[in-house]
Amino acid sequence: MIAAIGVVGGTGSAAAQALDWNNLHHSAPERYTVVSGDTLWDIAGRFLESPWQWPELWRENPQIANPHRIYPGDHLTLHDCNGSPCVKLERGRNVVKLSPQMRTTPAREAIEPIPLNITRAFLNDHRVVNDPESLDELAYVVAGDDRRLISGAGDRLYARGRVSGSGRFGIYRMGEAYLSPEGDFLGQELEGIGEARHVRTEGDIVQLELLETRREVRNNDIVLPLESRTLLSEFQPRPPLNDIEGSIIAAPGGVRFIGRLQVVTLNRGTLHGLQPGHVLRVEQQGERVHDPRTQEVLQLPGEEAGAVLVFRPYDQVSYALVMRASRSLEVGDRVHRPD
Repeated sequence: MIAAIGVVGGTGSAAAQALDWNNLHHSAPERYTVVSGDTLWDIAGRFLESPWQWPELWRENPQIANPHRIYPGDHLTLHDCNGSPCVKLERGRNVVKLSPQMRTTPAREAIEPIPLNITRAFLNDHRVVNDPESLDELAYVVAGDDRRLISGAGDRLYARGRVSGSGRFGIYRMGEAYLSPEGDFLGQELEGIGEARHVRTEGDIVQLELLETRREVRNNDIVLPLESRTLLSEFQPRPPLNDIEGSIIAAPGGVRFIGRLQVVTLNRGTLHGLQPGHVLRVEQQGERVHDPRTQEVLQLPGEEAGAVLVFRPYDQVSYALVMRASRSLEVGDRVHRPD
């Protein structure tokens, strides 16, 4: 699949900033050859301190119909363009000689914006329901075939409630309820258990056949149509257009210390302006100390600790991938729009 790193719901150029040589990474190469396994973020990070400024660095390549399609074997060369740094592309050919009379260029896959295999695998297992009142209206498992209490791939089971359509459905289990500091509901996480197909419906009872399971299916598990994941290859890393202040509120799996390429949940979503591809800086909470004279409890200033990239926003929460972590991140760390 070719990763067309376009823009979903906005324009990347609107957020682009003029570059100067101070924006370059201290070890930026004069020439780099793209290799298999590279991502747009990896390459941008070789040249820039802030990889989301890639569109400005790339501006001198109007001859490429889609400037975000970069392939293994391509050569990127650093230049001075009217006093600002820029990168120019020389298209690698990777020509293979098949016979004295014929040459061919093998099909190549463009590099991905980020490690999409991580986000795809995560979205197979997690989703969020925005409306708390809808939870009681979702279809749910009431029995396994042959009075089974737990079911696995190949088994049939029965669910009660409205199951629209006749395609594939996800089986989910209640996960963490996301709440604001004031206790307001932000979203309910659902953990994916497996997938099933519709067999038949009689009244409000639906018979399903389990096609695959990641854990055993039990009574009261939820049945929902599978969520679309088509946006994953269609975004460009970029800062949001508006100021956003939020925090990391969860790390699925319950881990305490969070590192690079781990998924986190943020308490900001589409209602706050977040879109797939938006990059946010992470600021680690400062320590709480006692003033030695007054004994007051003081909150020390936070320290910049990394960057996250939003890949699946919901109304009030978002899933994001940690792209950089200079220290271990934790639940409660602040996120905000890059300066």
